[in-house]
Amino acid sequence: MPRNRPLVVVGDTLLDTDVEGQAHRLAPDAPAPVLDVAEEHDRPGGAGLAATLAGAFPPDAAAGGSEGGPEIVLVTALGQSRSDQTVRDLLTPRVRLLELPLRGSVPVKTRLCADGRPLLRVDRGGGTVGPVTDEVRAALAGAHTVLVSDYGRGVAARLRAELAVLAGHTQVVWDPHPRGEPPVPGARLVTPNAGEAMALCSGDHRDANGDGLHGHGWRGAALASEWHSAAVAVTLGRRGAVLARPGDEAPLYFPPLQEVDGDPCGAGDCFAATAARALADGALPEEATHEAVRQSGAFVAAGGVRNPALWGGVPAAPPTPPVSKTDDARALAASVRARGGTVVATGGCFDLLHAGHVGMLQNARRTGDCLIVCLNSDVSVRRLKGEGRPITPEADRISVLAGLDCVDAIAVFDENTPERLLRELRPHVWVKGGDYGTERLPEASTLEEWGGRVLLLPYLDGRSTTALARRAAGHHGAARPSGLEQSS
Repeated sequence: MPRNRPLVVVGDTLLDTDVEGQAHRLAPDAPAPVLDVAEEHDRPGGAGLAATLAGAFPPDAAAGGSEGGPEIVLVTALGQSRSDQTVRDLLTPRVRLLELPLRGSVPVKTRLCADGRPLLRVDRGGGTVGPVTDEVRAALAGAHTVLVSDYGRGVAARLRAELAVLAGHTQVVWDPHPRGEPPVPGARLVTPNAGEAMALCSGDHRDANGDGLHGHGWRGAALASEWHSAAVAVTLGRRGAVLARPGDEAPLYFPPLQEVDGDPCGAGDCFAATAARALADGALPEEATHEAVRQSGAFVAAGGVRNPALWGGVPAAPPTPPVSKTDDARALAASVRARGGTVVATGGCFDLLHAGHVGMLQNARRTGDCLIVCLNSDVSVRRLKGEGRPITPEADRISVLAGLDCVDAIAVFDENTPERLLRELRPHVWVKGGDYGTERLPEASTLEEWGGRVLLLPYLDGRSTTALARRAAGHHGAARPSGLEQSS
């Protein structure tokens, strides 16, 4: 996306306040818990949170996201109360704020929480949104992508005419609310949650096909047809999301990439913001939905809106691999050694995983009690193989290897060779493909330090990264690739 074309977030901003404390007793005059308040935290909610997250969570670079990212502009309605000024103070360091006048005050949602668990929510405030300004019209006209975060408080309704024209030539992502406006025709992606999708469907469609994935997909397709939108992603919380297009009989299901327990407050805003940012960076709706599921899961796992790092101007969580096998390699090796088992390790780039790799890995696992793959990082592969490598980025290589039952753990290293990592793992057996000779393995002398040994296993004949890359290049009429090794 051109850097001078902003991502514009349009919608109702709220002030969310968490009152934190402990509740160990009941009030003497009523069977109600008494909250001993320890602290209070204010943060922007609604469209304000979505705009903050759109800037804090750039899409994964491996999925095609840009590093710098677009300017984030928030179009919202604010009044003149103390709560409105608090919202301004929270937002101005993070986004460019364009205000519509608000007769009244920003809605304030206060959660009373005991030991991190909500006891009660108190809502107050609200008002009437004033006329659209020329500055807001100019910002919308210059947007590359627009995210409408509609909480039914009047901003989307006030701007509906402008948004309807905009959807004819600009990407519009619409996060709807049952009390809000229906998406304008032509929206690229609409992101209701399961309850909202059910409430927004017409009577005949509302309860059809139940709460299963097929039912959610069916309602998504029905809403896409009704709204004349390109696609609808129905978010399902810890179950992931389904993506449907008008008339779809087989919508796409995107399961969560990790099991997550945590406060889901703000996860829907994170999903919509991430999807909008991914589309702004050139992703397809399918790619944007996948990235949004991944990032909203990471958001909840990192503490969600309670994560103080989010409000310190840095991402609340680094991009997390969709597997856990990278976390336990050293502990696994120590555990297997402690019980007298045999630790087997192998290594390489595994840039294009082929049948030769899989056969070698399966045979390597059979030689011991666990198999740890030492994987060259992207930096290491590029240093060894040159620009253009790796073909497959690190996170994807981890994900593919972790999907093999024969692989028990993965450890990534940045050096040219894994000697330092091997000294930490201390495997009994170091396995390499049969196209190597022992004299070419610098790891051999390292293994001897603790009595380990090198084992060569044959590859399936004719399977290699080189052969795959050359065959692909020849098929597309491209020049023959260089620097592609057989073993990785």
